[in-house]
Amino acid sequence: MKLKKDLKFPQVFSITIGSMISSGIFILPSVAYAKSGPSIIVSYILAGFFAMLGSLSMVELTTAMPKAGGVYFFASRSLGALTGTLSGILMWLAIAMKAAFAVYGLSAVISHYTGINFIIIGTITTLFYTALNIKGAQEAAKLDTILITVIIIIMIPFAIMGYDKITPVNFHPFTIHGGFDDIFATTAFVFIAFGGIMNAANISEEMANPKRDIPKAIFTAIFIVLILYTVILITAVGVLPGKEFIGSINPIADAGRIILGRTGFVIITVTACFAFSSCANSGLMSASRYPLALSRDSLAPRFIGKLSKRFNTPVISILLTAAVMILVLPMELSTLVEGASTIIITSYILTDLAVIVLRCSRIQNYRPTFKVPFFPWLQILSMSAFSFLIYNMGMEAIKISAILMGISIVVYLFNIKKNKHKFALFHAFEHLKNKKITSFRLEHELKDILCERDNVVKDELDRIIENATVIDLPKPHTKEELFEFISYKFKKQVPLPEKEINRLFNEREMESSTAISDTLAIPHIILNNRNIFSIIIIRSKNGIYFSETFPEVKAILAIAASNDKRNLYLRTISAIAQIINNNDFETNWMNAVTRKNLKDIFLLGKRKRDSQQ
Repeated sequence: MKLKKDLKFPQVFSITIGSMISSGIFILPSVAYAKSGPSIIVSYILAGFFAMLGSLSMVELTTAMPKAGGVYFFASRSLGALTGTLSGILMWLAIAMKAAFAVYGLSAVISHYTGINFIIIGTITTLFYTALNIKGAQEAAKLDTILITVIIIIMIPFAIMGYDKITPVNFHPFTIHGGFDDIFATTAFVFIAFGGIMNAANISEEMANPKRDIPKAIFTAIFIVLILYTVILITAVGVLPGKEFIGSINPIADAGRIILGRTGFVIITVTACFAFSSCANSGLMSASRYPLALSRDSLAPRFIGKLSKRFNTPVISILLTAAVMILVLPMELSTLVEGASTIIITSYILTDLAVIVLRCSRIQNYRPTFKVPFFPWLQILSMSAFSFLIYNMGMEAIKISAILMGISIVVYLFNIKKNKHKFALFHAFEHLKNKKITSFRLEHELKDILCERDNVVKDELDRIIENATVIDLPKPHTKEELFEFISYKFKKQVPLPEKEINRLFNEREMESSTAISDTLAIPHIILNNRNIFSIIIIRSKNGIYFSETFPEVKAILAIAASNDKRNLYLRTISAIAQIINNNDFETNWMNAVTRKNLKDIFLLGKRKRDSQQ
C-alpha cells in the first residue's frame, strides 16, 4: 500500500512555512535575545542565509528521490545504512522536538492566562493533531494553509504600523558582550527557526508533482519567512525595551500592545496560537515519516510502517511521534532548542555530503530536476559553514546529539542483518578502484522512484525495450560486420534464414543510410510476415563506420518488423528521436556501466507515451 499523492503546491508551501514562522518568531526571540541582545536580527538573517545555502542540496536530492523520510532516505542511499539510521532517528527526534517546542509555546500562552497546567494542555493539543494526521495528510495540510494565510495577513500590518513607534535607543548596545561570537552562537541557536525546510523533503512522496513543487515551496518559503522575521524583529526590538523583551513569554504580542494597545496584544496572541498550531501539526506530520522510512528498510520493526487501510496513513509512526512530543514537553526550553538545532544543522551537512557522493558515484538513474551549481565548491562551503555553527553551539547541545547517536547505533546494530540496500558510496569507491564490488539494486530502486516521480505509465514500446537484446561491442566494426552480427541475433526471432536477414539489412542500407546522427543509427527491415516486432540495442564505444558523414556511430537500434506493425514502427522511430534529443543522452550512453543501464536510458528518456498521444 502506497501513500496518497494528493499534496499540491499550496499545501506543501503552507506545511513548509508553517513550521518555521511559529516557534521561530513568537517565543524563540526572547530566549535568543537573552544570549546576544538586539543583534538577534543579524543572527536570524545569517540563519536564513545558511538555510538557503543548505537547502540547495536538499532540493537537488528531493527532486531526484521524492521519498518519505527525506534526509534519512538520502543518507542511507548515499552513505549507507549506519549513517541512514543515525540521520533517520536523529531527524525524527529533532523534528518531533521542534513540533513539541511549538506545542510548548501554545501551552505556555494558554496556561499563562488560564492557570491550567501547560503539560495537560500540551498533551491534549498533541492528541488533537495526532487524530488529524491519522485521518490524512491532505486534511492536516488544509488546516495549515488556512492558519498560515491568517498569520501573514495579520503580521504584515503589525510590522508596518509599528515602524513609527520604534525607539533607536532600544538597539543599544547591539550585542550583550560586544562581539561576533554572540552573533554566531545565536545564529546556531535560532537555526531551528528554519527547520521547516525538512518538512517538504519528508512529505515529498505524497506530493502530486514533487519535481516542480519542491523547489518552489522551499525557496519561496525561506525567502518569505526571512523577510517576515527581519521586519517583525526590527519592529519588536525597536518598540520593546530589552528587559521587557527578555522577561516576556511572547515579546511580539507585548510589542503589539505598545503599537495597538490591548487590541493589538490580543490579536498577536491569537495569531501566535495559530502559528504554534500550524507548526505542531506540520511537525508531527513530517517527523512521523522517518519511522515509516526506517521500517520500510527493515531498520525498524515492520509494524511501525504499516499504513491504515481506512486512511492510508502510517498510524503507528504517527502515534510514536506524538508520544515523543509529549515526553519532551517538560524539558527546559533552551535545551530543547539547542538539541533540535544541532541535529538539524548536522542533517544539512549530511545532505551536502550525499550530493557529493551521488554525483561522484556516477549512478545513471540519479536524475534530479534541480542541480546545485558550482559543484562541489558550494557543498564544501556549506559543510564548512554548518560545522562552524555547530562549534559555536557549545558542548551541551553536542552532548545531547552524542547520546542520541548512541541510541541510533544500537538500533542499527539490532536491525542491520535485515537491511539489504546498497548505497552510492560503494559505487564511488568502485569507480576509483575500477572493480565490480556492488550490485545494482540502487540503480533499480532509483529507476522505480523516477517512474513514480514522473508518473510514467508503461506503453508497448517500454515492454519491447524491456525484452530487447542488449549488446555492448568492445571493438570497432564496419557496418557490414555489424549486419552479420545482428542477423545472427535476429535469426531466433525472425522466421528467415540468417543470410536472408543479412541481405535485407544490406539492401535497406544501400537505399539510404540508416545513420540519422553522429550518435544514432536505426537499421531496420520490414517483413511480409505478421506479429513480428523485435529490437536489438547495441552500443559501440569505439563507433561503427556507416559513412564518411557518420564514421563513428555509438548507438544502434536494429529493428525487424512485419507490415502489420508499421504504426508501432513509426511510433518507435518518433520516440527514439525524442529520447536522443535529450541533452544528456550521449553522455549517459557512453557512461552506462551495465546493459540494464543502457535499457534504462530509453525506458526513462523524455518522450510522449501512448497514453499522452
